[in-house]
Amino acid sequence: MDNRIKTLFEQKPQGLLSVYFTAGYPNLEDTVPIILELEKNGVDLIEVGMPFSDPLADGPTIQQSSDIALRNGMTITKLFDQLKDIRQKTQIPLVLMGYLNPVMQFGVERFCKMAKEVGIDGIILPDLPLADYVREYKEIFEQNNLSKIFLVTPQTPEKRIREIDSHTNGFVYMVSSASTTGSTTGKAVTNTDYFQRVRQMELRNPSLIGFGIHDNDTFSQACQHAKGAIIGSAFIKALAQEGSLQENIQTFIQSIRK
Repeated sequence: MDNRIKTLFEQKPQGLLSVYFTAGYPNLEDTVPIILELEKNGVDLIEVGMPFSDPLADGPTIQQSSDIALRNGMTITKLFDQLKDIRQKTQIPLVLMGYLNPVMQFGVERFCKMAKEVGIDGIILPDLPLADYVREYKEIFEQNNLSKIFLVTPQTPEKRIREIDSHTNGFVYMVSSASTTGSTTGKAVTNTDYFQRVRQMELRNPSLIGFGIHDNDTFSQACQHAKGAIIGSAFIKALAQEGSLQENIQTFIQSIRK
């Protein structure tokens, strides 16, 4: 089952930069401009956050961006509407990240079908248990050529990681620590034993490291232990700076890639 995520990892096996942002933040109609600007500045993969009022795994920065996006009027329906022509503008791999509750309210089958229609490549739902996914949703995801990406943490047992690896395609999202996003500063990439342990398992899927990656130093460290890294909170903070969207994105990505 080829999709853009798989192709990306084949074409660029190392040093991938994935960036997360919340759809509808800072302004409701910023979603597509941010995607295009990130691609222009050399980002490899983009995670578009679907705002939710009770985001368990998110730190204060992403929670606040979610609150603002919801107040701006962002919904899953609105997001699909914004993305309906995205594949005429870019072929960058796109992943939707959010929580199970709004997706279930929208309808899982309908959600997957619309995600496929607009050209989404993968889905991350941190609160969807693996067993539920396999039992109820895996077939729907695969029919719509959507990679279901799971998170693993330093506490995830090897058996569980192997199970996740067998039921997913795309990449394994390695959470650098068992905390919320954006809660570490300077200590992001200290779990080298855990990273080595996962690497030695020789999983089918490549890995990206997320949570706490916020500058060139933490990005470079993460790239030594995985195929690349995911940046979220630090990018959302950059979007909130004074100045134009273009300037803020360019300055931030250059600071990571320097």
